[in-house]
Amino acid sequence: MPHNHQKKIAVINDFCGFGRCSLAVSIPIISAMKVQCCPLPTSVFSNHTGFESFYYTDFTRHMGSYADEWKKLNLKFSGILTGFLGSPTQIGIVEDFLRKFKSGDTITVIDPVMGDYGNLYPTYSPELARKMKNLVPYADILTPNLTEACILTSTPYNPQISSEGLRLLCERLSDMGPAKIVISGIDRGDDLENFVYEKDKQAVSVYCHKVGPCRSGTGDVFSSMIAADAVNGVDFMDSVHHASDFIARVLRRTLELDLPKTDGLCFEELLCEIGDGYNEK
Repeated sequence: MPHNHQKKIAVINDFCGFGRCSLAVSIPIISAMKVQCCPLPTSVFSNHTGFESFYYTDFTRHMGSYADEWKKLNLKFSGILTGFLGSPTQIGIVEDFLRKFKSGDTITVIDPVMGDYGNLYPTYSPELARKMKNLVPYADILTPNLTEACILTSTPYNPQISSEGLRLLCERLSDMGPAKIVISGIDRGDDLENFVYEKDKQAVSVYCHKVGPCRSGTGDVFSSMIAADAVNGVDFMDSVHHASDFIARVLRRTLELDLPKTDGLCFEELLCEIGDGYNEK
């Protein structure tokens, strides 16, 4: 089928018109890395919820029919990336999508967007957090932050967690399915740590200097790059370095432009450099 002559990643996430997050980040990032991005919206926002006012519409009742049309086209995906989900019902829809479209050659990246700083996001219910665990067994790569890793493993949140504690967290997560895990954005004073775990390999920490405040969409840039690198055959550790370095450069440029925190990362300024040093395999 000619539709499947090019690498494609299906991205299941919300669409946000302003604020640089979710699908509005994944589409250009993945495309710039020479992979076709096929978005499946979970909801549509005028701008993200960090603003005082926003408009949104829930896309839940459309998601199944939308995916059915892709099945009629016999689309095959090199990768599947999931992000923010808005309800327990959407978890079931995503599970059904994964059963239909995940083949032996499909790399699935689950970004379990649920919370930060030890707490669930205000839009997240305990039921939704519990059901997020249903997606973990489908993951080849899991990209939680520390809060999300603790929620998924029912582990008390400890912002000062040791490397050994992180390794144990990853082992528990890996027992649920994924062979590759990166716990991202762990606050280490002036630095941020990304803890990289691959089953049957020694875990490694990747550090980068903290640049300005945390901004919306940073995790979406990170997971999109991890997904695109994965389907392009880039080594997992190299991919984490790639994403961390790119985000650090973009953050510096964002500070130079003095953009409001709500406006996210100005990745467009450096998008043409995203493939520097990385050759598609």
